[in-house]
Amino acid sequence: MSALDDLRDAIPEPAKDLKLNLQAVLSADGPLSPAQRWGTAVASAIAARNPRLRAAVLAEARAQVDGAVVDDAIAAAALMGMNNVYYRFRHLIGRASYTEKPARLRMNRIAKPAGSKVDFELFCLAVSAINGCATCLQAHETVVLNGGLADEQVHDAVRIAAVIHGAAVALDLCEPEPARGS
Repeated sequence: MSALDDLRDAIPEPAKDLKLNLQAVLSADGPLSPAQRWGTAVASAIAARNPRLRAAVLAEARAQVDGAVVDDAIAAAALMGMNNVYYRFRHLIGRASYTEKPARLRMNRIAKPAGSKVDFELFCLAVSAINGCATCLQAHETVVLNGGLADEQVHDAVRIAAVIHGAAVALDLCEPEPARGS
């Protein structure tokens, strides 16, 4: 039994749909290549911030795909952790004085990923969906579609992100509440 199987078994009964959806979105069926599927899953698990889910997805991904895919997914999650906050702020505030300023944030990995540029952008799109950054979602979707992926692949990547995030929420329900100080 894999760590991912153990993790699915840990999802509480009220969230049974997530247990089933997690298995379905990570199966080989669908329009995504294994690298796209597992890279999206890794980036999404990191963005969802549940240590147990992250560890299980990373372990399974490392058994399924090349290390460059996993490294790109980790880089995408980290960069979007920064960019989604910054660009969401600029979008939500909407003041020209902020949008006219240069970001001055290093993002070299986006330009030169270890693997496929389009796949890296797909991982960024999935994390941006979790983090709710409309500006980043639109930018990454444009690059992905212009790079040759289809709507079905974008849709599947966002489905993976949604299920991974939901599974993290369900697993958080199983964690004991931290002790309160006196």
